[in-house]
Amino acid sequence: MKVTKTEIKHLLSLPVIVAALGYFVDIYDLLLFGIVRIPSLKSLGLSETDISLVGTSILNWQMTGLLVGGVIWGVLGDKKGRLSVLFGSIITYSLANIACGFVQDGETYKVLRFIAGVGLAGELGAGITLVSESIPKHLRALGTSLVAGVGLMGAVVAYFTVEWFDWRTAYFVGGGMGLALLFLRIGVFESSFYKNIKTAAHVQKGNFFALFTKKDRLITYLKCIGIGLPSWYVIGVLLTFSNEYGNALGIAEPVSPGLSIMWAYIGLSAGDLSSGLVSHMLQSRKKAVLYFTLFTLAMVLIYLSGWVRSANGMYVLSALLGLGIGFWAMFVTIGAEQFGTNLRATAATTVPNMVRGTTVLMTSLFVFLKQAGWSVFAAAGGVGLIVFTIAFYSTLTIPETHGKDLDYLES
Repeated sequence: MKVTKTEIKHLLSLPVIVAALGYFVDIYDLLLFGIVRIPSLKSLGLSETDISLVGTSILNWQMTGLLVGGVIWGVLGDKKGRLSVLFGSIITYSLANIACGFVQDGETYKVLRFIAGVGLAGELGAGITLVSESIPKHLRALGTSLVAGVGLMGAVVAYFTVEWFDWRTAYFVGGGMGLALLFLRIGVFESSFYKNIKTAAHVQKGNFFALFTKKDRLITYLKCIGIGLPSWYVIGVLLTFSNEYGNALGIAEPVSPGLSIMWAYIGLSAGDLSSGLVSHMLQSRKKAVLYFTLFTLAMVLIYLSGWVRSANGMYVLSALLGLGIGFWAMFVTIGAEQFGTNLRATAATTVPNMVRGTTVLMTSLFVFLKQAGWSVFAAAGGVGLIVFTIAFYSTLTIPETHGKDLDYLES
């Protein structure tokens, strides 16, 4: 596969660089609570039992914020432009994360993580939409994968920031990076596709409910969501609670959820870069996603089998799980490519946040099954069975979008 100098110039253009750095800060802030969950709640004086319950509740509030924010920013992205979302979302979550550094109780923590979730919801969808509309169609897989590959390293930086500094300082760092990024975004221009319809009064833009008014469009939208479910199943059910799996296996050395997440995101970053290359070489989005989902399923089966009985082994599996779910950018790109310019940002922004929002359902079912007497492995397996059934069906039946012309409108 030969890439020309002109193609490299497109891939390293300002929209791609800014979207990548924005996603870097987004992931840093999004995953920070999962990393500091235990130390931050301990410092607030919660018991071990309360840490598990309150931690799950706060995570659910954050994910609910992502769900709400996905709709808000998605609609604004089509009504006001992709750049308005990039500016508005980063201001919202940066200020919320700075406020998290001053939190003194669990209830305030929930509210602030909800607000942060609302802000974090806009970054990826708007960035992927802008990049998809700004570079040649045959480079979209490479461009969006580059955005995610760089961005996902934010989780690694988040982990080491927590290792080197107090958890409150880690929140200040995240908020500060976000505000600093605003200055870089001043030089980014709106996509030409959106400029062509911005002032067209006859074009209905950003109508979220239009996703539900036509049967075929609704089914396609639901399939876009279904494709991404394994990603947050791995993060929300397996890795965030990796300490519980370690305890159930009797592993002497405590398994750190923060370290599990860090290794997963190293794998995820490599996976996102790889999935773009695979899609580019196969000339297919669907095949690339299918192969990565199959690999993820294999790693999940190993994870839940209990074969690995050491903390280091769990971290290796975390990295491999991350590699498997490294089709995240590809999945969001598929969501952007399925819809017209007047509905693209709405779809591309809400789809990943709908997936993130389903973490609430997945973790709630996971906890319910454990309380019903299922082992931690059986409970995770039960949730996983549902998730992967939906994901495989969605991937196999959704329309292929590689090389699709995006200059069209939804009626």
